[in-house]
Amino acid sequence: MHDNYTSKLAKIEGVLDRFLPSLYNSQWKEQMFSVLCSAVKDQHFYQLAEPCRTLVSSGGKRWRPLLLVLCTQLVSNKETDIERAYALTPLVEFVHTASLIHDDIEDSSDMRRGKPAAHITYGLDAALNAGSWLYFASSACLDAAFDADKSVHAKEMHLTLYKTLHTELRRLHLGQAMDILWHNNNTIVPQADEYRAMVKMKTGTLASLSAKTGIICGGGSLEQAETMGSLASDIGVGFQILDDYINLTSGNKGKKRGDDIIEGKKSLPILLHLEKRPQDFNAVMDCFKRAAQEGSSSSAIEECIAIIEQSDALSEAQKLGKKLITDSCSSILNTYKDSQAARDIYNLFEQM
Repeated sequence: MHDNYTSKLAKIEGVLDRFLPSLYNSQWKEQMFSVLCSAVKDQHFYQLAEPCRTLVSSGGKRWRPLLLVLCTQLVSNKETDIERAYALTPLVEFVHTASLIHDDIEDSSDMRRGKPAAHITYGLDAALNAGSWLYFASSACLDAAFDADKSVHAKEMHLTLYKTLHTELRRLHLGQAMDILWHNNNTIVPQADEYRAMVKMKTGTLASLSAKTGIICGGGSLEQAETMGSLASDIGVGFQILDDYINLTSGNKGKKRGDDIIEGKKSLPILLHLEKRPQDFNAVMDCFKRAAQEGSSSSAIEECIAIIEQSDALSEAQKLGKKLITDSCSSILNTYKDSQAARDIYNLFEQM
């Protein structure tokens, strides 16, 4: 990523390490669990935290926590607000990581970021428990960020951020429920607008949480937070659509080309193609069934991609994804004219 973000990203990494450390000091234990019985040993914390820490430290673009900080800078130049924004970055990165652990289990994915998925390395039971814990652990940074400030204003902001976090978490799980319903049943084909509604919750809600948290942290109004949340959500949808496109063309980094087909994912290129050529429904669903049974070596994967390539669905999806991102970034620039933070947000997504 561009040098302009290097110092911010380094600071974010420091905060993530503090809230998900490799060594479990007494301060971290009390922050996460309050007072515990002395019979609880480090190996027990390891069982819980290590699947999460391993995934967090394995990479990721960190654009969500970076967006949070930049959104605070859109509405505030106070050092105290910006420092609080950094302190809140685990909120979004930990929720994102928890969702990845659970996604891989629900999708029966073997790989994540080029390595075995958490449930493969640590076992299904440990990964499920660790991912669930990390959703709750994400809010520890929220409590810590307000520990020293007991003012009425701080208490109100604390409560607003809690409400925002949990609303977005509920929306994230509703989006996942829609996705599970569709990929578990090959008689159901959602409309493209249903798919976008699902992605706006499942993927877009994490971008929305980042933007809303940043604006609120900087003292912006709830109206400003909602507007930025909606624009960020559309950016998240745009990237998911591009992810769908890449999966069926070059293949996503750390994954295999067409693994969405193995998982039965009715991604946007698939839906657009079936809207244009409904006569291909049986052939596409047969490919899904065979790919699920045969795995990554199945010839059905390339057969399905060849069917989709007979229409312009792939290029149409790619154009839509790019348009959502570009239009949203342009709206941010127009709303926050002369703002370096707005330019940084625009450039961030241009690079990605």
